[in-house]
Amino acid sequence: MNRFNSARCLRVSAFTGALGAVLTLLPGTGAAQAVLTGKAAFTDAAHEAPGTLRHLTLADLPGPAEDQSVDNGPKIVARPADAWPIAPKGFKVELYATGLDNPRLLRTAPNGDIFLAESETGKIRVFRGVGPDGKPKETSVFATGLHQPFGIAFYPSGPNPLWVYIGDTDEIVRFDYRNGDLVARGPMQNLTELPGGGRLRGGGHWTRDLVFSKDGLHLFASVGSHSNVDDSDTHPEEFHRADVLEFNPEGKLIEVYASGIRNCVGEAINPITGELWCSTNERDGLGNNLVPDYVTHVQEGGFYGWPWYYMGNHQDPRHVGKHPELMGKVITPDILLNPHFASLEMLFYEGAQLPAEYKGEGFACEHGSWNRAQRGGYEVIRLPMKNGHATGEYEDFLTGFTMGDGDVWGRPVGITQAKDGSLFVSDDGSRSIWHVIYTGK
Repeated sequence: MNRFNSARCLRVSAFTGALGAVLTLLPGTGAAQAVLTGKAAFTDAAHEAPGTLRHLTLADLPGPAEDQSVDNGPKIVARPADAWPIAPKGFKVELYATGLDNPRLLRTAPNGDIFLAESETGKIRVFRGVGPDGKPKETSVFATGLHQPFGIAFYPSGPNPLWVYIGDTDEIVRFDYRNGDLVARGPMQNLTELPGGGRLRGGGHWTRDLVFSKDGLHLFASVGSHSNVDDSDTHPEEFHRADVLEFNPEGKLIEVYASGIRNCVGEAINPITGELWCSTNERDGLGNNLVPDYVTHVQEGGFYGWPWYYMGNHQDPRHVGKHPELMGKVITPDILLNPHFASLEMLFYEGAQLPAEYKGEGFACEHGSWNRAQRGGYEVIRLPMKNGHATGEYEDFLTGFTMGDGDVWGRPVGITQAKDGSLFVSDDGSRSIWHVIYTGK
């Protein structure tokens, strides 16, 4: 298979202009492949293709253009019989499960069971194994009666967890758990409220992902903003929103770990550096190619701009003059994605079923745009890394979820690594889970 790891590529020449690309030399092959840069790095779903690398930088960003902002939400249609996700050469994609109820985040239990949050119906479902037909050997509803569940985390880490934690939209709960449980063995334990319910005002972004730190002492909960760009100084409903909150395993709030992250939907711990990473939905309303969504490591005490700034020191024109003391303190994210991609769950690959160059790299699901004239996203992307740090590029990995006329049949949401190292991807457009397997050249 003609693959390469951009983190290990030697840049041999560059050219700009209409094409806007950088050539990279594939180690040991002498072959070159382009990384799309500048204006060429902006894309839409019709031009996404597995293996295409893109590298957006701050220098590529246009100025705000609020008059370009459009409401162009997707029309979801039934998947045609001949429509199928498109993966890089050497991979095959199988339909693992379908007919699901709003399948969202996926997480793999230590014993290999796949846990799925069916958010709209308040269920957690479990899938076990892969049969000869490519379908689950066994399925079960683990828990019901939840409030828009999303995040799922097993605690403590290692082969024998004792609890499974769930991020409801309004609280963190947990269930007593032992390896192999297909049904919750007891009632849920309510640990702590989250912004979005209870005493705190709800609405706005509702997903709450959960991940434990590498040492297991800290639980990070992502809480998206209540609004697109309301001034949090004057809107009390934004209290503790657009934040990553840090708790201890018993649900006691320790601190606001990081702030100004409009909607950190997917969280993951980098296995090499131990850092928290976040896949983020940035703000809307500033034009087709502004503001980029992003994937980034999250610094303790870090401020990422929302609502007053974006992408470093770019001030949102709707908040001109506010908080000048923050100028120079806004962290620029590691990987700029195309704007309005709606970046959701992410992971770091630690398996051996995929080619060796994938180990330690990231993947993220791009649910797809609504605030863009040309549809963007509707794919799974690969995030090249070097020694645990982002190269700044991203690569189209799994595409094909849109139709030629702009209609949409699939929207990737969740991604998890199976125990054998293959990947599972949830898709709430076709209400399915896809199984991505490397087969060789």
